[in-house]
Amino acid sequence: MKVTAFIGSARKKHTYNASEQFLQKLQSFGDIEYEIVTLSDYNLQTCKGCMMCFNKGEEFCPLKDDRDKLIEKIINSDGIIFASPTYSFQVSAFMKIFLDRIAFFFHRPRFFGKAFTSIVAQGIYGGKDTVKYLNFIGNKLGCNVVKGCCITTLEPMTEKGQKKIDRIIDKQSKIFYSKLLKKEYPTPSLFKLMMFRMSRSTMKLMLNENYRDYTYYREHGWFESNYYYPVKLNPFKKLIGRFFDMMATQMARSD
Repeated sequence: MKVTAFIGSARKKHTYNASEQFLQKLQSFGDIEYEIVTLSDYNLQTCKGCMMCFNKGEEFCPLKDDRDKLIEKIINSDGIIFASPTYSFQVSAFMKIFLDRIAFFFHRPRFFGKAFTSIVAQGIYGGKDTVKYLNFIGNKLGCNVVKGCCITTLEPMTEKGQKKIDRIIDKQSKIFYSKLLKKEYPTPSLFKLMMFRMSRSTMKLMLNENYRDYTYYREHGWFESNYYYPVKLNPFKKLIGRFFDMMATQMARSD
């Protein structure tokens, strides 16, 4: 299996070292090939908000950079790690630019079955909120998310501090490896079901063939399906799914 870590720091220090330690731990569990991708080594231009990727398709983006090279690495991976230091109480600029460049996936998720987690390095505090944000990103990409971890990297690093990081990385890697092996397509939670059904019902009414979101949903049969991928819903979720469709339809028509 292939696992790729995307590092949002130009320094090969705490975030990089923790990611490498995590990946090496995974290798000790089984046959894992890994790659570390330092985002600062790639040409990523700042999103201009032109909406071309949303409306016409990502191939119409006017920016010509390394976005597609990085997307290809995600596609060819069984597991994905987004690792970032906390800068100004959020992900680094490198990581945020990367996420903005792949934002169309949040409308048209396609990484189902892939395991995802995050590693966040903080100085004193702020990292837990960044972990929550990256957890949300992983879910919106369609991945099977293992809750990310936050490590504290005060300098100079003490022996006690390093041992705590080692424990966190050890625990996180075991959980991630287990998720990686399953490669599951889980039954959606009520929240995920609601987001899918209301999004698709709204798109069906308010968009048309001129919009890539619409044609993508149509091509994948999502306007008629229970969820993004084949899944068996219990009677309650089937009923509540139809309710979400009706609610979204009424809201769209009232607008």
